[in-house]
Amino acid sequence: MNFQENYLKSVVFEFQRYKSMGDKTLAQLSEEEIDWQFKESDNSNSISIIVKHLWGNMLSRWTNFLTEDGEKTWRNREAEFEGTFTSKKEMLTAWEEGWNCVFDALKGINSSNFDTKVKIRNQDHTIVEAINRQLAHYASHVGQMVYLGKMIKGDDWVSLSIPKGGTDAFNKKMFGKTSS
Repeated sequence: MNFQENYLKSVVFEFQRYKSMGDKTLAQLSEEEIDWQFKESDNSNSISIIVKHLWGNMLSRWTNFLTEDGEKTWRNREAEFEGTFTSKKEMLTAWEEGWNCVFDALKGINSSNFDTKVKIRNQDHTIVEAINRQLAHYASHVGQMVYLGKMIKGDDWVSLSIPKGGTDAFNKKMFGKTSS
């Protein structure tokens, strides 16, 4: 497997991993909980607002990824932070639409176009730079979603990885030994 194939396989895996973390977080939340904010202010976002922002970013960045600037003229980024979806179902539909746009664009990258320069806000990026930029952006927002989900659910939160106090059991399962 060459660098390009390995890189694309790796980033698809990572994007899928972050989508899965978001999926598992959203599955734990009620209709009301997706709109909860730590502090009602212009600087505090609910999970619904974070999803709305991710959706807008994903559609803008990945629609015609190789041929158009990733900051589309039709995108209204400021509106992504205003209001929320009318329902959890509407939010989940947008969540899936955004991720489908990402994965469809990634499928279109191959050895014949891997060296294409793409633009984001009129700045040239290599394919690797553009993908890494988006991977880091989405990881940070999914991390925010997970953190908010943990705050909202408290003791009812179902861990997405090794729960606190579960390292020894995990290591025993994986390696046949404990960490101490």
